[in-house]
Amino acid sequence: MKTLDHVQKENWLKNIILFLSSQTISLFGSSIVQYAIMWHITLTTESGLMMTLYIICGFIPTFILSPVAGVWADRYNRKILIVLSDGLIALATLILAILFLMGYDSIWLLFVMAAIRAFGSGVQMPAVGAILPQIVPKEKLTKVNGINGSIQAVITFVSPAVSAGLLTWASIEIIFFIDVITAVIAIFTLLVFLKISVHKKAAEKQTTSYFSDFKQGLHYVTNHDFLKTFFLFFAVFFVLMAPAAFLTPLQVTRSFGDDVWRLTAIEIAFSIGMMVGGGIIASWGGFPNKIKTLGLASVIMGVSTMALGVVPLFWIYLTFMGIFGIAMPIFNTPATVLLQEKVEEEYLGRVFGVMGMISTSMMPLGMIIFGPIADLIKIEWLLLGTGLLIIILAVFLGRNKVLIEAGKPMKES
Repeated sequence: MKTLDHVQKENWLKNIILFLSSQTISLFGSSIVQYAIMWHITLTTESGLMMTLYIICGFIPTFILSPVAGVWADRYNRKILIVLSDGLIALATLILAILFLMGYDSIWLLFVMAAIRAFGSGVQMPAVGAILPQIVPKEKLTKVNGINGSIQAVITFVSPAVSAGLLTWASIEIIFFIDVITAVIAIFTLLVFLKISVHKKAAEKQTTSYFSDFKQGLHYVTNHDFLKTFFLFFAVFFVLMAPAAFLTPLQVTRSFGDDVWRLTAIEIAFSIGMMVGGGIIASWGGFPNKIKTLGLASVIMGVSTMALGVVPLFWIYLTFMGIFGIAMPIFNTPATVLLQEKVEEEYLGRVFGVMGMISTSMMPLGMIIFGPIADLIKIEWLLLGTGLLIIILAVFLGRNKVLIEAGKPMKES
């Protein structure tokens, strides 16, 4: 008689299609609402302070919750955690839609909504990162993560246009209901069609306290040579990425003109690049040593960042923004797969929780450093400096023995 694990291995393709389909539907609805809320706040208040508050509300809960949610992802059924986080966001969105229909449309409600959505995302991120190796054979992880990256890039590309189109003929409440419907479809798909066994630690009776599991996770990361070095590299890298990620719209406005189409064009170029990059890494798979793939992508991003600081023509600027976008999935995919391959299953959630903390905090920290400097010196100089430092960081990455050893292909069992 076949066990559920055995059936899973045979049906992994069907399972991953179901899982990614449910996540795509949910993410698309969420992304449409995210843009609609952002534009509603912008058009209603015309206040930079209000937009800053909205961004803070959408960032702080994820940052605080990531390590906590990592423990949950290791202690409990990961599929149920994803369903619960989707359900929480859908319920909150439904309540918000009803309140708006009743005339209670205060801006502060949108801030609360942003915080609840960030809470849900904080629970979901470690669970999704940790559940993929339960569904997908290890040798297929790069392809699947690459495809997932491309899907997310397509959503990033399409959802602003869809959201803007909806706002022209429908009220924001209607858009809220769209998010509720997509979440219900995603939850139904996961609960009814996706058959996946509970991972070992969640299936066992918990003999340790939550705090003990949290400490074990921290001990695991701090005593793991690869993870310590890997996370340090990522923290520095994300700080250096901040000018290219956040200051390029301001640079374009100052250097090329404040036409809205220019700001739209850089977003489109970056999104198309990410779609192409996801396809490249999914079909190519990267170098046999994943750290070399990371290094190549880092060099491309460093060179592109420097180029953004020197090119005189806007169409050349867009070209390098697209190249930057191509490099992103080629960087992110092997990084995710390395964690999925090298970390023992019972610690995966906690490790992805730490990764979530780093990815959500380091770029804002970079903006605290580089944002004020951008008012004192040209953004072009910041891009040149950080681009050069990214290339130097990539050289160190390629020379680090611990990381190179960890990046080697897994031996066949």
